[in-house]
Amino acid sequence: MQFKKGTSVYTAGGDEVGHIDRVVLDPQTNEVVGVVVRKGFLFIEDKVVLSENIARSTEDRVELRADITDLDSMPTYEDVHYIPLNEANPKADTIKPNMADVNYAAPVYWYPPLGLSAPYPGSGLAAAAMPYVTKTEKNIPEGTVALKEGARVISSDDQHVGDLDRIFTENRQDTATHFLISQGLFFKARKLVPINWVKSVEDNEVHLTVPAELLDRLPDYHDETVVRP
Repeated sequence: MQFKKGTSVYTAGGDEVGHIDRVVLDPQTNEVVGVVVRKGFLFIEDKVVLSENIARSTEDRVELRADITDLDSMPTYEDVHYIPLNEANPKADTIKPNMADVNYAAPVYWYPPLGLSAPYPGSGLAAAAMPYVTKTEKNIPEGTVALKEGARVISSDDQHVGDLDRIFTENRQDTATHFLISQGLFFKARKLVPINWVKSVEDNEVHLTVPAELLDRLPDYHDETVVRP
């Protein structure tokens, strides 16, 4: 599904709610999972509309499903929680080439703040393919993969961007939501990475879905940093 920048979005009843500005990609599959709709006649603030809430779309018009009536409940879009991909110049096979075309809405990744689980609250937006836990013993819960501090972190363009410095979890099962990449040759400061940017985990390596250049543009993390939703 592709969307042109500036395309108007309407309710099933024909009321215009705003216009498309960006598309949100799932970092695991690079498929469009939602669109950013700039405020208009019915949206008093910018919103994220999930693809599952869209009934039909053309280059000139996007229409919401008939049962979507509570527009205020849709997630609010905040620039700080999304990372633009077109500025990172990813490899051509990372996203569809025409997704970066000026005529189409620019792609972004959901960048969940620390203290919030990786999927967008109330949706499957940018959800991780599997849960990751911090336990290193062999009897970890079935269906999980253990993350190990000190593991090498490899970007999608095969760069060793640093080592896994610290892991942040959200519950008693130690399910990981974010991790820190240590500073080194690539970065002058530590970087906080959401767990849904992990592609795979091997014995001593964590492979990511994003290139090194995109990681470099993430905010620097400091011990006193507090990032809230």
